[in-house]
Amino acid sequence: MKTYNMYVNNEFVSAADTREIINPATGEVIAIVPEAGKADVDKAVAAARAAFDTSNWKDSANAMARGRVLFKMAELVRKNAAKLAELETRNAGKPIVESDFDMNDVATCFEYFGGMATKVHGETLNVPDNALNFTLREPVGVAALIIPWNYPLLMAAWKLGPALAAGCAVILKPAEQTPLTALEFAKLVQKNIPELPAGIFNVVTGAAEAGKALVDSMQVDKVAFTGSAEVGRHILRGVAGSNLKKVSLELGGKSPNIFFADADLNAATDGALFGVFINQGEVCSAGSRVLVQQDIYKKFLGVMKKKTKRIKLGDPLKRETKMGPVVSQEHFERVTNYLEIGKKEARLVMGGGPAKAFKKGFYVEPTIFETDNTTRIAREEIFGPVVAVIPFKDETDALKIAHDTPYGLAAAVWSRDIFKCLRMVKALRAGIVWVNTMQPCYVESPWGGYKQSGQGRELSLHGIDEFLETKQVHINLSEAPIGWY
Repeated sequence: MKTYNMYVNNEFVSAADTREIINPATGEVIAIVPEAGKADVDKAVAAARAAFDTSNWKDSANAMARGRVLFKMAELVRKNAAKLAELETRNAGKPIVESDFDMNDVATCFEYFGGMATKVHGETLNVPDNALNFTLREPVGVAALIIPWNYPLLMAAWKLGPALAAGCAVILKPAEQTPLTALEFAKLVQKNIPELPAGIFNVVTGAAEAGKALVDSMQVDKVAFTGSAEVGRHILRGVAGSNLKKVSLELGGKSPNIFFADADLNAATDGALFGVFINQGEVCSAGSRVLVQQDIYKKFLGVMKKKTKRIKLGDPLKRETKMGPVVSQEHFERVTNYLEIGKKEARLVMGGGPAKAFKKGFYVEPTIFETDNTTRIAREEIFGPVVAVIPFKDETDALKIAHDTPYGLAAAVWSRDIFKCLRMVKALRAGIVWVNTMQPCYVESPWGGYKQSGQGRELSLHGIDEFLETKQVHINLSEAPIGWY
């Protein structure tokens, strides 16, 4: 068991309190980390504020240097990928094969935004006057990055990459359940990237009190948050009561995975299972509503059930494991409570409870319910290995069901008819729409949702925009007086 400290102003520091970190596969304590309170967060904010205001990190002339820092971060992750992946699996419970992919994606994200650092530029604008008018793109300032527990280091990279490329100073707050890879990453940065000015990159660990202190701080210029819609609302209320800082929110979903009768059955059923059971269903874009056209409904459900039986549930450190435990005891209780709700309001096809083969750990059976779109399990985000399978008649009916949700993060459409697919793509109210696949994610493409799935976008050119301000500059080229008076 290791004891960690937070990373503030290029030093590792303690807090007044501590928290035990649990391995969800065993229920055992694997680390002790600081539990930051408001005073601890304020110190990190002060360090970031001073670093942004007094160092040359933010200057446009330093864009190349910022890019090199991000490339070094990518290199550190690649060199230490096996160690970081194992730690992520021990801390979050995800299968080690998935953690391996995540570390590669972390490095790719840093590389992408490392290259983007020198591509930030404004525009020259034609105005009806004897003047030169142009825009400058400048870093927003001090950015608080609040990270979820389902992809701990990857979600950190999604925010760190664009924030640092833009020239911001950052305070990274990982989820209280899964801070270990962020803290190990901070150790690598401290040791290997001395050119990063002190205070530009900080990591604080803690729960709601730490998050609230970041949101409320008058010295923080931007909050980037990934998590639940409920917490997103709290953040917006907090920001309204503080300094009206910029906010980007990547929130929840209840994404429809839509299968028409002419879809390839084998590929489609694979896509249905992968869309909801990857990472134990702890995915904001999970295709947790599987909509199947009536013509193939029973057959489709039967194949889903047959394939679900093949999912290897077990020790996440074993490479043959395809599903590990959910992240915590608290979340285990939440998911299993939904299973009991589902049994009362829908038809259980398979699964439906804790995985009885495991005496320790927070294991839940992959579960399939047959229902309509009115039940709680079809409408509320469960964030676990639970899928609601819903029949539909035709395109119009599929769209009606798909849109009957407060969320709009992602959707998928499966059909051999490209005209039908494109009609659905245009009609679906979602920030991400996949065709004949489910869950691909690329740093080159924007990520974010409609409706209550959030505001703003991550990744791609859009992602760095979230950490930039736009300044208009107008230079009068006429020496004549205005002559108004």
